[in-house]
Amino acid sequence: MLPAVLTYEASVHALSWPGAIDALRRGHRLPRPEQGDLLLGSGDARLLNRAARIEGLGFAIKGDSIFPGNAAKGLPTVHGAVLLYDPDCGAVRAVIDSQLVTQVKTVADSLLGAQCLARPDSRHLLIVGAGAVAATLARGYDAAFPGIERISIWSRRPEQAQALVATLGDLRAEVAAVGNLPEAVGQADIVSAATMARQPVLLGEWVRPGTHVDLIGAFTPEMREADDALIASALVYVDFVDTVVDRIGEIMQPILSSAISRGHVRGDLYDLVAADGSSRRSDDQVTLFKNGGGAHLDLMIASYVVEAVEASRICSTDG
Repeated sequence: MLPAVLTYEASVHALSWPGAIDALRRGHRLPRPEQGDLLLGSGDARLLNRAARIEGLGFAIKGDSIFPGNAAKGLPTVHGAVLLYDPDCGAVRAVIDSQLVTQVKTVADSLLGAQCLARPDSRHLLIVGAGAVAATLARGYDAAFPGIERISIWSRRPEQAQALVATLGDLRAEVAAVGNLPEAVGQADIVSAATMARQPVLLGEWVRPGTHVDLIGAFTPEMREADDALIASALVYVDFVDTVVDRIGEIMQPILSSAISRGHVRGDLYDLVAADGSSRRSDDQVTLFKNGGGAHLDLMIASYVVEAVEASRICSTDG
């Protein structure tokens, strides 16, 4: 049988945020993954391959070409696909647009972390950054946290935040752009940052007791979004210890400066899911989740995409 070829446009309608979060929750009840990365090329043209195996779920390889110069040509800078392999016979089950897998896994990762750590009575979400991830974050939190009544969006360029707000009029929550970041942080119940910052944009002194902080942007040793004070004062979890603690500046830099010890990171999503409930210790505790991504998450979401698309087709046929 030929593998399914699943494009973004033809598949996204079959997916839901509760479904994606549940796929990650189920995936984190399976054994921890084997995984590896391969990077080829120069800064002008690179190929990044990320592969993972999870017992019971199979194998996946995500191959993305990264051409920064494409932006000037009006082309996407990233092109790629995820190959999903059958866990029993090794056949290729599907070839999936990597944009779809990456987009869904990135936000679902943070949503699962927030479900485990944020206060259940959270009403106000602040999104720091107004890029492509921010739009998906707003839609994901709006769907997964029905108690959220207000979504504020801040950007270094106010016009970018305002433009994003204009595209989110169909959300249940009230959405507005904000200009004063310290004030907005101090009013939020959940702060989700998706920036390209190399210096902290979130300071611990701004964060009120009980806030949940969700950090997405940093992905290299040089990048970070939160200062040492915020990291040191919070109950800290990451999505996967192996791909975050020694690889991303958000945690590496506070360890190097002795602001925290390695033991300050209490665990990862495997530990949070195993706890089967909220892992915060009190309503006043500041919690922090570092979303680092990883090929194992691509595998979990790719499997979910195939299952959801197949179920959608069966429903259409039955209808």
